[in-house]
Amino acid sequence: MSALLRSKVAWVAAAAILAAAVLPLGVSAYVLGVLTTAYYFGVFSMAWDLLFGFAGEVNFGPTFLIGLGAYTAAILDNRGLPIPLCVLAAALAAVIGGMLLAMPALRLRGPYFGLVTLVAVLLLQNAIVIFAGVTGGEIGMTVPNVLSIDARVNYWFALAFMVVCGVLLFGLSRSAIGLILQASGQDPIEAAALGFNVVKHKIVAFAISAIFSGIAGALLVLYMGAASVGTIVDIAIGVQIIISAVLGGRRTIIGAALGAVLLLVAAEWLRPLGQLNTLVVSAFALAVILFFPDGLLGYVLRPKEQG
Repeated sequence: MSALLRSKVAWVAAAAILAAAVLPLGVSAYVLGVLTTAYYFGVFSMAWDLLFGFAGEVNFGPTFLIGLGAYTAAILDNRGLPIPLCVLAAALAAVIGGMLLAMPALRLRGPYFGLVTLVAVLLLQNAIVIFAGVTGGEIGMTVPNVLSIDARVNYWFALAFMVVCGVLLFGLSRSAIGLILQASGQDPIEAAALGFNVVKHKIVAFAISAIFSGIAGALLVLYMGAASVGTIVDIAIGVQIIISAVLGGRRTIIGAALGAVLLLVAAEWLRPLGQLNTLVVSAFALAVILFFPDGLLGYVLRPKEQG
């Protein structure tokens, strides 16, 4: 705790959270809507960074877990279940689906885990279309009971959720489990030689990532009031999440949230450019990845590793 209080990064983060908390008092509902969505994407990116940054496993299909949670919540919400039960069921669905995917996939070597997660997204997309009577298919489905119709309430809820998830994931990454995951990701053979069950710890990391992704996916659709393939499960959404995590800084957790907020805010700010919007944002992200491989926050926290 004393080390945390002496950390400049911790104080800067606390100041940023305080500023974000009072932001609704001086900005429009439109700006709050953009930031609310960005905060949920921040949780997506932090959950992804736990698996990639520490366990060393590239999940090319983060929207598989997100989609399971989002559509579970949306379907149950349409059946009249209370929102807390919808969110709980979403987390459970994401964990079960994630375990069914991870347990065989994490035993594979090389790039096969990433390929399996990518195919899982395609399977989920097709399942949503095939069972259109339940999921709404390509058109999507509306969510009748939302978290709130007040933009400020939605904003504060998303901010609080992101902060709590960030604290939990950051603490976990610095715990014994996090250290084992990092060792397993960097050198699985040596980690196994030291007596650690590499596959077991990676499965645990995947399960934790699934919980946070599933809950965040559920809360996102309960905020938006709708669920569709294009906004939840699309591969492009997964790419955006991955870029956000790498942009903010691998193995930083908090940097992943920072990258997500920056990316979504920049995309919205440059929207008047039309087609150039995506080009400019993508070029900036590519430049950061090429010249600052540790990401924005990683460059600040690990300056001695640069060059």
